[in-house]
Amino acid sequence: MQSIVKDMTLAPSGHDKINWVKNFMPVMSAIDREFSQSKPFAGKRLSITLHLEAKTAYMAEVFMHAGADVVITGSNPLSTQDDVAAALVEDGVTVFATHGCSAEEYNVYLNKAADFAPDIYIDDGGDFTELLHTTRRDALKNIIGGSEETTTGVNRLRALERQGKLEFPMIAANDAYCKFLFDNRYGTGQSTWDGIMRTTNLVVAGKTVVIAGYGWCGKGGAMRARGLGANVIVTEVDPIKAIEAVFDGFRVMPMIEAAKVGDIFLTLTGDIDVITGEHYPLMKDGAMLANAGHFDVEINIPELAAQSVSRKVVRNNVEEFLQRDGRKIYLLAEGRLVNLASGDGHPAEIMDLSFAVQFFSAAHILHNHGKLDKKVYLMPEEINTKIAEIKLESIGVQIDSLTDAQREYLGDCW
Repeated sequence: MQSIVKDMTLAPSGHDKINWVKNFMPVMSAIDREFSQSKPFAGKRLSITLHLEAKTAYMAEVFMHAGADVVITGSNPLSTQDDVAAALVEDGVTVFATHGCSAEEYNVYLNKAADFAPDIYIDDGGDFTELLHTTRRDALKNIIGGSEETTTGVNRLRALERQGKLEFPMIAANDAYCKFLFDNRYGTGQSTWDGIMRTTNLVVAGKTVVIAGYGWCGKGGAMRARGLGANVIVTEVDPIKAIEAVFDGFRVMPMIEAAKVGDIFLTLTGDIDVITGEHYPLMKDGAMLANAGHFDVEINIPELAAQSVSRKVVRNNVEEFLQRDGRKIYLLAEGRLVNLASGDGHPAEIMDLSFAVQFFSAAHILHNHGKLDKKVYLMPEEINTKIAEIKLESIGVQIDSLTDAQREYLGDCW
């Protein structure tokens, strides 16, 4: 298959980026050393639909070194880095991804990944899964299973499972401890604010930040906002998470009230219409809207546009919506994932854990697919533990071990 990338002359810059992150991904490097010898994926085809930047590229190369024939496409038009895509092509990975691609081009790229007839796939958000279960059911014949990176994608998988429509076993990589405890909380927390600050060049300290959703990503966003000196408000629909936010020291209120006082709004729910037309008339002049959920549906942009007399780009990744009363509301990164559309995504040390989860999830599918039903599975705990042990060793941290007497006392718990 012929790759589709923006410009192959950008490859040297992409190689530099990939080589940089390799220095900070010791778990993936350990996996690379081990499985480049045994090549467990030899003869298997792997399609990857993820944010195509340097960390993802390294994971794709590790799979390739482990024997897989790899095709990769971006899961978000604004997160693809064209120089990284070109570097991957030079390294032998087939790539269908361009930064800023249209919806039609994005669909073409997903279909190219389906044309590849993969045995296993890795998805981010569920678009490729939906394609396979709808218009590209012809590509199902080779697939033995796959894994999903995000909360949004896992929710879509579980919906398919409940409806009895899931066609193969899937690993909820997002729900592995070594993923959501670190990626969703520390990764999203840091990278989201990196994207917001890089885009706006404004101070966070002293501002009122509204965090919509207090799942693991929301916890990270709130924690980092407070660390930057913001006054943090949390909005929630889940009473338990709302209590947790209160106990963590945050103010909790409905969005209709938060809309009146917020300076920066950050949505992290995975659902539609978190901020809508009823909220915009209440907002301050200069309010900024950002999203860190997977899809650009949490902030209702059509309703914002309908209430505005003009809209224009005033800074890279900042769009101004002028209201009829003269107020200005700013939308960052088109309402897409602000940490990737306006930044480089999660830190390499975080994705080291997440992509180790993805590698072992694919390996688990490879070795056990004949025993697995058409269901959504959690990654086995012993693999989580193995990943954590490798990470601790790589950063020089030692921990205690249970004595035989302690194990006996705990019984079946260990």
